[in-house]
Amino acid sequence: MNERGSWHLRAGSVVVAWLAALVVVSVGHRWIPQSGWLLVHVLGLGAVSNAILIWSGHFTDALLRRPTGSRRAETARLLVFNAGAVAVVAGMISGWWPAVLVGGCVVAIVALWHGTTLLRRLRSALPSRFGHTVRYYVAAAAMLPVGAGIGVAMADSRLPGEVHERLVLAHAGINVLGWVGLTVLGTLVTLWPTMLRTRMAQRVEDAARRGLPVLLAALAVGVAGAVAGLPVVTAAGVLGYLVAAGYVLEPHLDEIRRKHPGDFATLSVLAGVLWLFGVLLYLAIGLATAATPFEATEVAGAVTAALLAGFVAQVLLGALTYLIPVVIGGRAAVQAAMAELERGAPWRLSVANVGLVLCVLPVPSLVRVVCSMLVLVAFASFLPLVVRAVLAARRMRGVPSAPGVREPVPAARRLGIAAAGVAVVVFAAVGGVAADPAAVGISSIDTVAVAETGHTTEVQVRVEGMRFVPAVLDVPAGDRLVIEFVNSGEDRHDLVLANGRRTGRIAPGESAVLDAGVIGGTVDGWCSVAGHRQMGMTLQVRADGAAPVSHDGHEAATADTVDVSRSLTIDPGPGFVPHDATAPAARPDHRMTLAVSEVEREVAPGITQKLWTFGGTAPGPTLRGRIGDVFEITLVNDGTIGHSIDFHAGALAPDGPMRTIAPGESLTYRFTATRAGMWLYHCSSMPMSVHIANGMFGAVIIDPPDLPAVDREFVLVQSELYLGAPGGEVDAAKVAAGTPDLVVFNGYANQYDHAPLQARTGERVRIWVLPAGPDRGTSFHVVGGQFDTVWAEGEYRLRPGTGGAQTLGLFPAQGGFVELEFPEPGRYPFVTHAMTDAEKGAHGVVEVLPRT
Repeated sequence: MNERGSWHLRAGSVVVAWLAALVVVSVGHRWIPQSGWLLVHVLGLGAVSNAILIWSGHFTDALLRRPTGSRRAETARLLVFNAGAVAVVAGMISGWWPAVLVGGCVVAIVALWHGTTLLRRLRSALPSRFGHTVRYYVAAAAMLPVGAGIGVAMADSRLPGEVHERLVLAHAGINVLGWVGLTVLGTLVTLWPTMLRTRMAQRVEDAARRGLPVLLAALAVGVAGAVAGLPVVTAAGVLGYLVAAGYVLEPHLDEIRRKHPGDFATLSVLAGVLWLFGVLLYLAIGLATAATPFEATEVAGAVTAALLAGFVAQVLLGALTYLIPVVIGGRAAVQAAMAELERGAPWRLSVANVGLVLCVLPVPSLVRVVCSMLVLVAFASFLPLVVRAVLAARRMRGVPSAPGVREPVPAARRLGIAAAGVAVVVFAAVGGVAADPAAVGISSIDTVAVAETGHTTEVQVRVEGMRFVPAVLDVPAGDRLVIEFVNSGEDRHDLVLANGRRTGRIAPGESAVLDAGVIGGTVDGWCSVAGHRQMGMTLQVRADGAAPVSHDGHEAATADTVDVSRSLTIDPGPGFVPHDATAPAARPDHRMTLAVSEVEREVAPGITQKLWTFGGTAPGPTLRGRIGDVFEITLVNDGTIGHSIDFHAGALAPDGPMRTIAPGESLTYRFTATRAGMWLYHCSSMPMSVHIANGMFGAVIIDPPDLPAVDREFVLVQSELYLGAPGGEVDAAKVAAGTPDLVVFNGYANQYDHAPLQARTGERVRIWVLPAGPDRGTSFHVVGGQFDTVWAEGEYRLRPGTGGAQTLGLFPAQGGFVELEFPEPGRYPFVTHAMTDAEKGAHGVVEVLPRT
């Protein structure tokens, strides 16, 4: 192995390290802070940017026929760049913006240093046939400082949410289409025919030379439109980029006609380019129809995975698969390395691309999760293979040629291996459907009690608000009914019939065809999304000319009877862990990812429910800060229906940040705390009462100025539980009727009877209280205690003096705190003095020990 190859392998190990980090983040994203941001930037800022710095310099020297000199400057650039990238990552994870600022500046400086170096080489070199392609690298290097600057500003931006959304689009466009896209397009001018081992097509050079100015102009239009908040202008820029990229790459079709891609390197790059064109087309259409910057960001967010995994990752892996053996040198070593990197190539390609297609389609959540895991396996397999390739090449070092000619894998066998990969994805998708058949509307067969007419009645049903229109369908008895269900509403809905037929959940703007079978009597229908039926989403099919047929036996099972009274008198099981009621300390950083998840939790001894939660707990995590603090919360919907979030602690237009997002989507909610209070946050998707009742709420504490220190501080969030079937979801009918089974503090009935809060005599204790509802307020009382301080809804009602208070009365969504000192040791119960609610579980104990 020559010195050039040795340097490239050492430098390339940095790329491999970033890719390994990407795999770690992908696997552990649920437990890693800022995981969504990390997935994007570990790939883009880490692996891809390092590869660009390494290989654009390599190609510049080759195209300009420059002799390879000292690598000190390139090595220094890589070291400094990675120090900056690590600082950015560390700053984002820790929430320390100065680290992001310093790291971003370092990244920008290195990009300018790199671009200036390439430009200097271009100007000092003799005329070269392909010298114009170096201009792609110079232009790309000029993009990264701008993109990095926008990213740094966004990391600490106190701008309104809409401005932030505009910057997101500009940041993504400059970095992905500028820094990465221009580099890829310029490199493929010469690399693509080299990879195919065929002569270059005639028009390639001319197309590349003419295409660069158009690409830059399109980028400028798109970024300007994004910053100005004009999605249609951004769409024009994206469309212009798509056309220009097509013009640059179109001559390469002649090379493909002459030599079909057949190995992993060429097929991976080709697949990546096809993903790029597909994403750009989708973006152009989606942005052109977006009415606001928020909608434009949603459109871009929907294709983030396709752009990064489909285009960026596949082009990177394909190029490295070709380049790594080439720089190793030596025929035997090259063949050995290529043989390793080609292992399972058809399987990896088919799994990655078919799996990714399913990931971006509107498939059930479980199917998307399984397919994304397979895509990760296909991509991650590159890492052990590249290690094997380097080791195999070293074993063949010094061997002049391979012992024998490696026979190419027959085309039929390659197709068979690829088919096996497709089969794996299909089986995985089928398994996901089998685990959640309701998500795709698997229906049962109805029994027909009427003579069939042989005629089919077709009807369209749409959604208006929380109603089916029409709500009554009259069908001749014996006709087969086919319903076109159009979800013209703003949330996910489905249509379930009492005979077992159903559509599965449909996203807004989509439609489905439901074969309701032969109609022999009255058949009821409804939307099965929790609470939607109770809000009026019902439908009735009536058979004209036949007696009504009852389908009550096909109704969804009602909740099994649970002995709530007994549960309130027994101890929890050995696995019981109380919700920590200790108030968190105020912290300077308020940037966090809040994932919506569906979890089965015990809510009283022996009673479990499937809760919808923020962050896996009900209530969700308590946030705490001070007036003037900026909160940036990324909501990720890992549930199966649409959800949203509403922070009462922020004052801003609800249209964008409080919108409902579909499963798999995310949004960023940024607000500045301008007033003190104990504020509720909750899901505001309809029916809001059901979403809150099933666990989607939490508290934000904004400390009043000069809040005195205390010895103990607790947070109690009161809520109601309307029990469904054991292990099931909330009973929406009980919510509508206002008949809770349990009223609880911090999500579990009587939990602080079993695990009392701790205090000592003479200590000053502050208790924050917030009734989240959805319907019940509280009259908070500590038996045997008296409050000398009461603070509620932003002001003091009582300060220490001669007066006292016995309760803190709060309506739903109001918050405040009380302070007291316990005069002697003992067990002091606390309750809501709405006694029927206290008897339903809103009861606990403060255990007071002697002062030491």
